Amino acid sequence: MFKFTAFYNKHEWYIAMKLSFFQENKSNLLPHNGQTCYISNFINDTHPSFLQQLLENAHWKHDELTLYGKKIITKRKVTFEGDDFIEYTYSKQKKIANPWSHEVLEIKQLLEKKLSTQFNGCLMNLYESGAVGMAWHCDNEPELDSAGIIASISFGATRTFQLKHKQTGEKIDIKLENGSLLLMNMESQQYWLHQLKKEIKVKELRINLTFRQFKNDFSIIKC
Repeated sequence: MFKFTAFYNKHEWYIAMKLSFFQENKSNLLPHNGQTCYISNFINDTHPSFLQQLLENAHWKHDELTLYGKKIITKRKVTFEGDDFIEYTYSKQKKIANPWSHEVLEIKQLLEKKLSTQFNGCLMNLYESGAVGMAWHCDNEPELDSAGIIASISFGATRTFQLKHKQTGEKIDIKLENGSLLLMNMESQQYWLHQLKKEIKVKELRINLTFRQFKNDFSIIKC
């Protein structure tokens, strides 16, 4: 059984996280500069309805990005859920959290119970087939808690998740299966890029939920 122990002191929490999971379970996939681990079948196939419920009930829309001053509409669809007043900005586009849906809240509560920590936002991605992917990037936005973790749960088609070190260029491939959980700490975002590789032969859709921990001062509306 894995366990993250939450502390009010962020430094203690971070150290406890490494000791209680990555080190004890020896499951860190990164050779250096961060922690990333993978748990297959985190959500058992006794919950097959999650994929269909998320597909039908989430507020999906094509993502909008700003690259080199131009607005781009992606093939990937996204939605963002979270606690009241949570906002998230990436690629110069502000995302305001929708209220937690029943399905995502159920998954969130399961995740929090297993990891003994809390999440206050979830960015969700819908890839309709292997022809849709996501380019190299890192999740290092200032709104995210530097002592936190990112927890990504996958539903649907198995897809290849790639990590690449920013300095050395070394790469790691991970097959993200249906019901699996990928955990990354924030140190890994400083040193590693990641992407979802396009795989034309994959015809089935995939949904992933990336649960995040936002700083409290970014989740308060300032008058």
